[in-house]
Amino acid sequence: MKRVYICHTFYHAYVAVMRELNLGADQGATLLLSTMSNDFGKMKERVEKTGVFSDVFLFDEKEDVTSEEVMAYHRDKGNIVLNLLQRIKYTKLLGKLQEEYIPVDLKKYDDVYVFCDSDPIGYYLNYKKIKYHALEDGLNSGKLDNQAMLANKGAWTLKRFMSGLGLIFIESGYSRYCIDYIVNDISANYMPPRNIVEAPFDEMWKKLSKSDHNTMAEIFIEDIANLRSELSAKGAEKPKVMILTEPLCELDVRKKLFEDIINRYARDYSVIIKPHPRDILDYEKEFPEVIVLKGRFPMEVINDVDDLQVDKLVSVITQIDGIRFAKEIEYLGMEFLDKYENPEVHRKMENLTGKKLQ
Repeated sequence: MKRVYICHTFYHAYVAVMRELNLGADQGATLLLSTMSNDFGKMKERVEKTGVFSDVFLFDEKEDVTSEEVMAYHRDKGNIVLNLLQRIKYTKLLGKLQEEYIPVDLKKYDDVYVFCDSDPIGYYLNYKKIKYHALEDGLNSGKLDNQAMLANKGAWTLKRFMSGLGLIFIESGYSRYCIDYIVNDISANYMPPRNIVEAPFDEMWKKLSKSDHNTMAEIFIEDIANLRSELSAKGAEKPKVMILTEPLCELDVRKKLFEDIINRYARDYSVIIKPHPRDILDYEKEFPEVIVLKGRFPMEVINDVDDLQVDKLVSVITQIDGIRFAKEIEYLGMEFLDKYENPEVHRKMENLTGKKLQ
């Protein structure tokens, strides 16, 4: 068997579909969509309709907190040696916990591609000794965060060595069974693993045909006609600004943050809110005066609909390289976020490395 892609978010699935379309005709790949932290709605059916993948499965990864046996080995013993000894057991048990929920035999595939291997699926691959390719969680996600280092701050060198032996598990390129860690831009990663490789998002996108772009839109936008209507709704005489929300801060603080951003542009622009798929704040209720896009989809797919465009796109810390549907892009950055949340909360990587992040 050929390839299988294991995805946890709409963005992961977007990249997986794009990679397959780059290969041309149907190659017989499988798509696994984890429902552990994301509701994909009816996307499975839409993917199946296009025929890009031979098989599409939803599966339910199990977090450690769902098992008392696993959690028994996830408590601080107050000693690095004791903690590492119990982590060996934890690594095995969390991997084993997934066994009955994986819908296919991953050992039968020539290439296993995993987005966000820090989730339980990474432990499963370690437990089963299955070699795989890890892909970055989000576009240039290593620019503001290095999950592997942050999750293993103490005794980093020792833990990395143990992960290389397969005794414990470290994500993003440090597992014994991780062939390579695939990212958009190597330079956007701080102290990356040696097996990091570059697969630029922009280059893959440019290889897509007109038919491919239509397929992407068909998969990820449930109602294109409605999206067109929303983007051309009230305030047509004004230029349009699209504000990307993010699951930042506590809900009350998040509301204040985006209220301030909306007020910043409301006079001169028709304001459009694009909610993040995991953002649970009810923007329609809180801000009835603006346009709130319906449906849950990765913002990148708007690039695939050539007649959709806004005048300005605004992001707090979401990386927005390669966006084509906006004439102008404004990235507010970490200093803006500092005004709303204790910097220690979102500058963990900076505090660890001493490197200034923007």
